Amino acid sequence: MAGQSKKWMILVATIWIQAFTGTNFDFSAYSSDLKSVLGISQVQLNYLAVASDLGKLFGWSSGLALMYFPLWVVLFMAAFMGFVGYGLQWLVIRSTISMPYILVFLLCLLAGCSICWFNTVCFVLCIKNFSANRPLALSLTIAFNGVSAALYTLAGNAIDSSSNAIYLLLNAFIPLIASIAALIPILRQPSLDPLSPDGVSRDSIIFLILNFLSILTGIYLLLFSSSSYDGTRALLLFGGAIFLLIFPLCIPGIVYARDWFHRTIHSSFRLHGSGFMLVDVEDLELHKELLSRESSYHEIRDETVDVNTGQKSSGEKDGCCDTMVKKDQLAMLGEEHPAWLLVRRLDFWLYYIAYFCGGTIGLVYSNNLGQIAESLGQSSNTTTLVTLYSSFSFFGRLLSAAPDYIRAKVYFARTGWLAIGLVPTPIAFFLLVASGNGVALHIGTALVGLSSGFIFAAAVSITSELFGPNSIGVNHNILITNIPIGSLVYGVLAAVVYDSNVSSSLNTITDSAVCMGRKCYHLTFLWWGCLSVLGLTSSLLLFLRTRHAYDQFEAKRISTT
Repeated sequence: MAGQSKKWMILVATIWIQAFTGTNFDFSAYSSDLKSVLGISQVQLNYLAVASDLGKLFGWSSGLALMYFPLWVVLFMAAFMGFVGYGLQWLVIRSTISMPYILVFLLCLLAGCSICWFNTVCFVLCIKNFSANRPLALSLTIAFNGVSAALYTLAGNAIDSSSNAIYLLLNAFIPLIASIAALIPILRQPSLDPLSPDGVSRDSIIFLILNFLSILTGIYLLLFSSSSYDGTRALLLFGGAIFLLIFPLCIPGIVYARDWFHRTIHSSFRLHGSGFMLVDVEDLELHKELLSRESSYHEIRDETVDVNTGQKSSGEKDGCCDTMVKKDQLAMLGEEHPAWLLVRRLDFWLYYIAYFCGGTIGLVYSNNLGQIAESLGQSSNTTTLVTLYSSFSFFGRLLSAAPDYIRAKVYFARTGWLAIGLVPTPIAFFLLVASGNGVALHIGTALVGLSSGFIFAAAVSITSELFGPNSIGVNHNILITNIPIGSLVYGVLAAVVYDSNVSSSLNTITDSAVCMGRKCYHLTFLWWGCLSVLGLTSSLLLFLRTRHAYDQFEAKRISTT
């Protein structure tokens, strides 16, 4: 029982780490000041945002570090990378020291790498301590990464609401403080025995309670971080946010009272596992059986291909759409894909394009929020827009776990939910193309945040389901290479359009040019909207190609249980 309590303390510790280490989401809050101090163009500023995202290309280094160092050492290595990366940028933006552009670029790269290391630590903790409920643990902790900007907005208002440079100082110190706070639970990791079916089901109840608490936290941050407060009131509001993050520590007490939950709640509300890393032990046994029969599925697939070939030779030919949907379909979920096989699968590239033209565009949009708000005359609302994006990204991440809870009543392939999650993105960008007023900007920002947050959280489970749970470390890092690539391509596109309209716009402030008016981003929004439609189309094709594997797995699960 004590070990079960400690694992929940570890989950709360990962929530703290994730909540305070999404430091790349507040870039737009201080980017205009950084641009002015360095005297750089919009294209050069975009390269600094790309540098932060380039840290994901070095995600493998965190896994390598875990091979040689304890988990807590890797955690503090990540904290000190962020401390140096953001701390020196703060000194630059305060004009305390001066640095050439290339060194600032490298500092952004170092800071971005620290985020990836923090994520790796959290993923390892969740996988190690919640093997039966892995998707629920991952989706919950990943969700809190989306509230970082809102938390930093509250903290910034409480300390110095007049300074945008305060965000860099907070980015340097708060992750280090959070790492110190999470140290004791990490050092006291329990050795856990496999849970009984009743134990796994009771854990799912606790996850449901935690999700309700998370929703309350998100609503609180949305309501109070979107407005500027000074002095004592801002400090009290930040204290309230910290209380909501500490409150889940009562979960160990809930674990000790789980028998009461079993008698009063679980008997009337049965929860089922997530689509692939299933909650019920019987489902986990089915998963092992499916993986052990992988070779037989290959044989069946080959026989099916031979039969189809014979049919086609007799005169029946598939149309173009049928070929796209049926050719080289996945025979089953969970089939392990090494990297060389992964990059040869059409399903992977459809998935890659869907992510590249969906979640990645949303991330680039958040990086440009400062200049977007400034160009539309909404500079005073920049922190509000950053908070809005952050809060709705948080809600989107939480929504990614909804299919796991409603699965007993509404079963739908997770790739289908991915396609649904992409729908708000083109709607948002075409809304911004049609209107440049403040209301459209706020609605569009909320929709982009909701969609991108859903994609970020759902992608981890989808990668595991489609290409194998044992290969997720390598395969997911290959997938997210689209983020720095997209950050460069989409960011340069936005920056070129922005800079091309500077001369016909307003003025220069200090040494940097500023573009004013809808035309600064109008063409960019149109391009982003069209590309997001491409991503939606790709996700629909992925759903059609993988639906059979999901349905087959669900049918076998039902027949077995």
